[in-house]
Amino acid sequence: MNQTRNYVNFRANKTRGGYPASDETTMYDMDEGDEAEPREKPSEVFRRYFGPEHGVELPPRAPKFFAACVSVVFFALAATACAAPSGACTSDGRVLKFGFYAFFKPLSYSADANPESAGFHVHQGYEADLLNALEAMKGAGLAFSRRGIGTWKNIWLRAAGPQYDMVGGGITILASRTLDAAGGKAVVFTSGHVAFRQSLLVRAGDAGRIRGHGDLGGARVGVLAGTTGEARLLALTDLANSAGVLAAGARVRTPRGEALADGSAAYAIRASGASPLLAGRTSIEPPSADMPRVVYLGAKLGETEFLAALREGRVDAVARGEIGNRDAAHASGGAFAVTALDPEAEYGGFALAARDAALAACISRKLEWLTDGRRIGYRQWRADPSVFMRRARMWRMKPGR
Repeated sequence: MNQTRNYVNFRANKTRGGYPASDETTMYDMDEGDEAEPREKPSEVFRRYFGPEHGVELPPRAPKFFAACVSVVFFALAATACAAPSGACTSDGRVLKFGFYAFFKPLSYSADANPESAGFHVHQGYEADLLNALEAMKGAGLAFSRRGIGTWKNIWLRAAGPQYDMVGGGITILASRTLDAAGGKAVVFTSGHVAFRQSLLVRAGDAGRIRGHGDLGGARVGVLAGTTGEARLLALTDLANSAGVLAAGARVRTPRGEALADGSAAYAIRASGASPLLAGRTSIEPPSADMPRVVYLGAKLGETEFLAALREGRVDAVARGEIGNRDAAHASGGAFAVTALDPEAEYGGFALAARDAALAACISRKLEWLTDGRRIGYRQWRADPSVFMRRARMWRMKPGR
């Protein structure tokens, strides 16, 4: 599968999976010169929700007055749906076992980074507040017991096991991540509740030199294995093609020794996993001087390890999502800067077992309410962390709940 098909154009908002347009170009304030993101046409929105796949057939060349009437009906229905969402997602007081990635500040992280501490299982961040709001929605029937997860590898597949009912932590929704090692459908995702795009975190003094991925020749770049940050770095620097196959001549260091990529699919790295020959990789030496060296960090300590390596000069950049990098740059007091914003966008959701698809769909409807049809996202939450709880209270205030 062509890995780039799992991404959508951030500025043009060529969406997949029914992610409505938003009037924010990025999760942060737009930079000078940025253009506002275009909204979808009413006819496009209508067809996405009421097209043939939903059992509604429209004449291919409907008269303009018919299209106008259809738009009025659609928006009336949409307003009604937003005004009166209902239905409990669980029954009999079921408490969902929720596992969260502990090191993705500010989206999802533990109050204490020590896995042996009680605070490790205290969930904080954007996703924590979303779950709090889900629990507060009267009649939604949702309650969560939460445990921190310290390792990222295939974290989404844990939802298919007995230990967790639902897993989160800034997980990008990819069709390839719904499959287990045998290629069977193991998990499903809720609808996306937050937008990501990849970026580079660099020392402030290097921001003028490392402005884009094309400036990384000879640089050492830190990544976390098995993330979209890794996959996009490899693709944007030509260390891998769009299918994740490594460039011939790339040398990958693993606990078993060095693996020399030959340009075949036996040496591939994707956001959903890597070839067995590359398991446990610690670094990649490029076949060309105009490509970066890749250093794998964060497997045990997450962002703490990334930031220490960048501060101490062991890496020249960290490739990961803009949200985490912006937060780290802000906290650094000017020591770090964010560059090389990826033009592609990703959307993060929660993973549940494939057998719980109906539950995932129910939770998705509640997330749609809390995010106001995905018009409320990270930027609004950062400005007002109570925004989701206020939406939950509006749900409770509706008559007849």
